[in-house]
Amino acid sequence: MGNSVKMTVEELEDFLEREFPQIHEGGRVYHVEKIEPDLASVRLEAGDRHLRPGGTISGPSMMALADLAAYAVILGAIGPVALAVTTNLNINFLRKPEPGDLVCDCRLLKLGKRLAVVEAYIHSVGKEELVAHATATYAIPER
Repeated sequence: MGNSVKMTVEELEDFLEREFPQIHEGGRVYHVEKIEPDLASVRLEAGDRHLRPGGTISGPSMMALADLAAYAVILGAIGPVALAVTTNLNINFLRKPEPGDLVCDCRLLKLGKRLAVVEAYIHSVGKEELVAHATATYAIPER
């Protein structure tokens, strides 16, 4: 799409700390690793609180990671807009991830005046196989 980056990794991390400190309740486990035009990567340091019975990372933990990565790629494209909100999140769980960190690579598919659509790919650190795939749509307030 050729968008320029409106926020750096550091600016986005500062924004999240300021506007959404609740995501770090119980300790910082989310880290924005990369912001590029139309791309973002966010890491989840998955701990015991992210596991479900059977020793795998829970679906809600992966959904939260996909949602945060979607928000990151959108803010990377439009700048610090706290009131951009998820209107749809669809996720397919493909494999059971073993306990350990996950990374969500998110790509901006469409950025309109009022809606943004993204695609997210979640994998375990050090492995190429996807554990989940998601799409999300965000409503963007008037700028």
